[in-house]
Amino acid sequence: MVVMLSGWIDAGGAAYAAVEAIENESGATPIAYLDDDLFIDFRARRPTMELREGLNSVLNWERITLAAGHDQTGRDIVLLTGPEPDMAWHRFTRTIGELAAELGIRQMAHLGAYPFATPHSRPARLSVSSPSQDVLSKVHFLRSSIDVPAGVAASLEQDFHERGIPSLGIWAQVPHYVSAMAYPAASMALLEGLREATGIVIDAAQLRSDVIAQSLRIDSLIAGNQDHAKMIEQLEQLYDSSDNEVSVENGGPLLEMRSGDELAAELEEYLRDQG
Repeated sequence: MVVMLSGWIDAGGAAYAAVEAIENESGATPIAYLDDDLFIDFRARRPTMELREGLNSVLNWERITLAAGHDQTGRDIVLLTGPEPDMAWHRFTRTIGELAAELGIRQMAHLGAYPFATPHSRPARLSVSSPSQDVLSKVHFLRSSIDVPAGVAASLEQDFHERGIPSLGIWAQVPHYVSAMAYPAASMALLEGLREATGIVIDAAQLRSDVIAQSLRIDSLIAGNQDHAKMIEQLEQLYDSSDNEVSVENGGPLLEMRSGDELAAELEEYLRDQG
């Protein structure tokens, strides 16, 4: 089971794009919908009304969905997607755990992404969370030590673990200066991490193409500003010297962030102009 519930940390929409690639490539089709009224606060997540010349034609409701498909090797995948529940987390966790046991789920992974002081010119690093030391020992991802508010996926991790189903969270680092826009490099890193952790094979050819195109655009913009170029050089030096031991505790490396904020604003304007 691959889990991505929107509403928690997903810098650059990296996890959303990764799961979208899985949905498209796996031919996933819905097998169950959870009770909207039980888990969703519709005053916070109002449905979208399609109004056409006064005609209320459609109401689009956000739904928590289970869908089934298969990867390139024929391996079965169940996707849990939709909005993170606004309430009844204990009941939600128990319901998904029971469904997983009934469906014969053998492993669970949820995806996320967070902003970090890291350069776009280096591969996106991954970090991991899991209630199982055995699961942790089987992946080569960063291990962080920090107290943070949890998403419902952390509760799913614990429930699946107690049911004897290996579970983990895979998190991609997204450069802080691009965290407000799509960042396909982190999406690809998540898919590659998912393959390492679970064996699920997703090609995501379009995402791979987007990685190259976006990197070239960012390089082009940075080349015209010495301050931005200097910031990227600093980030590269930190990345190269960290030997995969960077911690997110206390916010990560201490850098002058003003340049990063300015670069983010310029990138957004540049990409809008480029269409």
